[in-house]
Amino acid sequence: MTFSIHGLAVARGIAIGRAVLVASSRVDVAHYFIKPDQVASEIERLRKARDEVVDELQRLQKDMPKDAPHELVALLDVHLMLLQDVELTSGVRLWIEERLYNAEWALTSQLEIIARQFDEMEDPYLRERKADMEQVAERVLHCLKGTSSLVTQAKRPARPQQELQLGDTMDVPLVLVAHDLSPADMLQFKQSVFAGFVTDVGGKTSHTAIVARSLDIPAVVGARSASQLVKQDDWVIIDGDAGVVIVDPSPIILADYGFKQRQGDLERERLARLRHTPAITLDGQKIELLANIEMPEDTEAAINAGAVGVGLFRSEFLFMGRQGNLPGEDEQYEAYRRAVDGMNGLPVTIRTVDVGADKPLDEARHDAAHLNPALGLRAIRWSLADPSMFLTQLRAILRAAAHGKVNLLIPMLAHGSEIRQTIALIDQARQDLDRRGVAYGPVHLGAMIEIPAAALSLRLFLKYFDFLSIGTNDLIQYTLAIDRADESVAHLYDPLHPAVLRLVADTIAECVRQGKGVSVCGEMAGDVTMTRLLLGLGLRSFSMHPSQVLSIKHQVLRSDTAKLALWAQEVLASDEPATLMPATR
Repeated sequence: MTFSIHGLAVARGIAIGRAVLVASSRVDVAHYFIKPDQVASEIERLRKARDEVVDELQRLQKDMPKDAPHELVALLDVHLMLLQDVELTSGVRLWIEERLYNAEWALTSQLEIIARQFDEMEDPYLRERKADMEQVAERVLHCLKGTSSLVTQAKRPARPQQELQLGDTMDVPLVLVAHDLSPADMLQFKQSVFAGFVTDVGGKTSHTAIVARSLDIPAVVGARSASQLVKQDDWVIIDGDAGVVIVDPSPIILADYGFKQRQGDLERERLARLRHTPAITLDGQKIELLANIEMPEDTEAAINAGAVGVGLFRSEFLFMGRQGNLPGEDEQYEAYRRAVDGMNGLPVTIRTVDVGADKPLDEARHDAAHLNPALGLRAIRWSLADPSMFLTQLRAILRAAAHGKVNLLIPMLAHGSEIRQTIALIDQARQDLDRRGVAYGPVHLGAMIEIPAAALSLRLFLKYFDFLSIGTNDLIQYTLAIDRADESVAHLYDPLHPAVLRLVADTIAECVRQGKGVSVCGEMAGDVTMTRLLLGLGLRSFSMHPSQVLSIKHQVLRSDTAKLALWAQEVLASDEPATLMPATR
């Protein structure tokens, strides 16, 4: 029976496929197809992993002290029994044999089905056994990860969907349905086989939504109970334009959305022809279109999109999901150097680590000690609280600057004392490299304007910095006192709020007046509905994900900044700016 779930549209486009339900903690499980002639070996790989867990549990039983609690002994018996459960083992075999799923994927798929059955049991004791089943499955997954060389396939970019054809089995497109996805999960998702995703939670500018747009795949977030309503293997349509998820669609609905999907593909092909066209407005203004990247490998997409540099390298992705084992100076240097080399002489702006809020360093430590991490020890505050770690990153960035044009960007500054402390540490990093005799290069120094206090202290900032970069995501969040990851207040997040526009406009105007560089690197930069307004306010440098560059260039080529300037002032003076904004597609 067809039904719809409404959420927030965060990444345009249409995805049609079968649902894969996973708990967030299991998103990093490898998802890939095997070939028909690999079925037997994959089942054998699963059997060996299961037997390894059985041996481990039996050893624990054997070594159990005589005074061990009876409950613990009984629990091991339960886990051993569950490992032999026919529904689990036979179900996993079917996923491997009929769908050609790899063993890890088959196991998690069957686990989701069994977990639902436990949830529906009336007996509270039996319902609680779901946790035991999940623990058993996690043990098997751990063994599969530790013994399988095939798991590395999850880290290779997936082939395009139309190429995924194995023998006589046609691939079925897949969409991911989860309660939430962390940034670490998203790094795995970035190299997966999924065509789109749906999450129960999240706002339009939550990190999950931002990464969805960066991947250029359809996504809906804040869909509340999607992970409970959608069943494993259901046919699902994700309408990333309308923020709607359609479950079990009829043939007529499927045909309609299939047509919309093809129209979207044609539009992308048309935009691709603009790749080598200079971004110059109708009245001759040259506009700088830069790319936001998360990893050094993303520079290839930036070059392919025609970006003229990297306006934001989010270095925090090098730090995430490492269980406290932070990257050293040489590892960071190599990553930054690869990004510089990858841009072939074009400038690269590296932002120092910005963790906290919706980008926790490690999921296990997230929010453990902070009631509101968005207002706590994050970004530059975190760096200044650990000077040794910060100096390590600064030295790595300075060393990478010896290989090309590098700009150094500092996030979340608000106080003059923070600015002076940061500059002192940059000087110390140079001195450290001088003492070691290590080569480094010059950098232009920039600051993020993402706190209202910073936007109201522009003259102070411009005394110290060569350029400013407006991070509109956090600027809107802090100006309007809205947690952008909280779907319950997501409707109040408004880039067109008069206060937000005034802060953005004043920042641009003051930088232009002083002859300093200014760009927007937040989501507003990649939003085609905002391009003409920003041009009218005097912005000449936009930084966005590579997938958004061509759409923004299309708007730039159709714009006359002289005419837009007058209109932008009208919008800026209005109590209801949204009513003066034209619809842009």
